[in-house]
Amino acid sequence: MPRVIMHVDMDAFFAAVELQKRPDLAGQPLVVGGRGDPSQRGVVSTATYEARVFGIHSGMPLRTAARLCPEAVFLPVDFAAYRAASERIHARLRAVSERMQSVGLDEAYLDISHRPEDAMAIGAELKRVIHAETGLVASVGVGPNRLLAKIASDLEKPDGLTRLTTEDVPHRVWPLPVRTLHGVGPRTAERLATLGIDTIGDLAAMTLARLETVFSPRHARSLHRAAHGEDERPVETERVRKSIGRERTFQQDCRSSGRLDFEARRMLDDVHGRLASRYLKARTVTVKLRYRDFTTHTRSLSLSQPTDAIEPLAEAVQQCLFAHQLHRAVRLLGVQLSGLTSDPDQPEPPQ
Repeated sequence: MPRVIMHVDMDAFFAAVELQKRPDLAGQPLVVGGRGDPSQRGVVSTATYEARVFGIHSGMPLRTAARLCPEAVFLPVDFAAYRAASERIHARLRAVSERMQSVGLDEAYLDISHRPEDAMAIGAELKRVIHAETGLVASVGVGPNRLLAKIASDLEKPDGLTRLTTEDVPHRVWPLPVRTLHGVGPRTAERLATLGIDTIGDLAAMTLARLETVFSPRHARSLHRAAHGEDERPVETERVRKSIGRERTFQQDCRSSGRLDFEARRMLDDVHGRLASRYLKARTVTVKLRYRDFTTHTRSLSLSQPTDAIEPLAEAVQQCLFAHQLHRAVRLLGVQLSGLTSDPDQPEPPQ
């Protein structure tokens, strides 16, 4: 049976939830991120389309966003409100198909291959129900795989409903920037640019042999297949948690090794609590430091066996921390536990 995959992506989700609380801000450039204060450190989580026309985008420093649009309204993130809205939306998605893979609060993939109805009709009805029940707007993409469904959902944002087939790839996908492809981030795009590749079509026309002069054979094949609209990744209905972590960006760069040690332990206490609440054990500890010049270094240490005991994890965090160069000004500190396994003697972890 041919696969039919749907990608549902909520439009400017955080900002849309905020506008429900503050309808007086409708039509204004609105930026959500950090503590909502552009004079402090933080990044843009999302922005309304009125703000995006000024070049503001997610991941941008709040200070940069304020320079681009001084009249923008800045609000802090409210994850409790976003999670509540997300749970309502995901409940509606599960009613469409139990074969659902959530990839965040605001987007998910659905495998609707088993549904006899027309996929576009299902998408239109889903958009209508989401808006009727939550007041929020979704863009929906339909395709024969996750790659094309994701691209389709982005083509006509906001409030889009688009279908892409493999036959559409040459004239609808190839003209798009190569960054549109899943897995092509800034570094990969830079390396592709050295080969004269700017669009997906440029990548599709490039020989594998030429790509392999810059990428590993496996990576080259993956890029080449994606450029031709090929993607065999399944919709994974059960997502296994790979890590639990926490990061903090300091309002003022930290130069004190004692304070870094203190903050790392506080982070571990928080992360360990989440580990225990899910009845998990961790084997690997990672500490990340980002310095004033934005260079980022990580150090990891794997224990002989997974554990949920705080002291061996704390000792590993300290070893990783002091393996870093602590005499430099630190902008960001992160602690992560990975190599997670469930405890067979405990009940199933809460979802």
